[in-house]
Amino acid sequence: MSSQPITFHAHKSTPPADAASQRWPVEQVLALFNLPFHDLLYQAQQVHRQHFDPSEVELATLLSIKTGGCPEDCGYCPQAARYDTGVEAQKILPLDTVLAAAKQAKDSGATRFCMGAAWRAPKDRDLEHVEEMVREVKALGLETCATLGMLEEAQAQRLKDAGLDYYNHNLDTSPEYYGNIITTRDYQDRLDTLGRVRGAGIKVCSGGIVGMGESRLQRAGLVAQLANMEPYPESVPVNNLVQVEGTPLHGSDKLDPLEFVRTIAVARITMPTARVRLSAGRRELGEAVQALCFLAGANSIFYGDKLLTTGNPEADADAQLMEKLGLHAKHTVRDAKCSVTEG
Repeated sequence: MSSQPITFHAHKSTPPADAASQRWPVEQVLALFNLPFHDLLYQAQQVHRQHFDPSEVELATLLSIKTGGCPEDCGYCPQAARYDTGVEAQKILPLDTVLAAAKQAKDSGATRFCMGAAWRAPKDRDLEHVEEMVREVKALGLETCATLGMLEEAQAQRLKDAGLDYYNHNLDTSPEYYGNIITTRDYQDRLDTLGRVRGAGIKVCSGGIVGMGESRLQRAGLVAQLANMEPYPESVPVNNLVQVEGTPLHGSDKLDPLEFVRTIAVARITMPTARVRLSAGRRELGEAVQALCFLAGANSIFYGDKLLTTGNPEADADAQLMEKLGLHAKHTVRDAKCSVTEG
């Protein structure tokens, strides 16, 4: 006798603030993770089809505009100055270099261009350069995203005024496991930055990394933390740990690929209208697992040969995989709920 799927329904209306923390209790998210694999994917497919064209994939490109020399101790990161990973600290890229990369990304089909800098927090003089990049990249007709570390309210407002569409600031893992990975900033620091981004009217891109030694319960804790934000992030990147020699997490036990697929599916069910992105570590997953991720509700990928400092499938390989699967690229900026093309 086949097992009956357990059905959970995310609230379509915005709950009051005092109920937000109960929208997806960790225990309920864990129950999703524990479903039979086929039941979980079936539910994720249903949710995905309610809100998106299931054959459409958003292509985003990520460029490191300032590499290396970060003072933090994130256990996964090759850009931390304290680790010997072969990554040398570099100055912020000139505007012409960034614009050339953005034009190439657009020509390759990307609709969103993300700029990342290895800072704990940007200095105001650094922000001036980023503001100019945002304005010029946006003028090319691309959505803009930046990940620059922690922000103050005034800095978030400056980025908004420059035209920034999205700000990426990952939670990385659950609150309970966070201290095993990072000690140089608190979990609340991350939540505060996301609050300032929201307050400035910038869309939020926030997700995490799996395969860092966390338990399934702790993965559920990460998803619950994201899903209970009010509102939850518009973009949710899910990273598969890329182990870099010289970092503390190098040599860790690798996550079962099907557990990664489960994480994608649970993110889709709990955050129905978010873009769930396959991010770092796709190259190690292979085509079959990536296909399962798209089936589970992933509808965004980072597109290009490098993510900051780690490898990524080449654009041609991605195009071939999408053709095999009958997927097509998202070509216009659309609202997930009403599918209205913006001018």
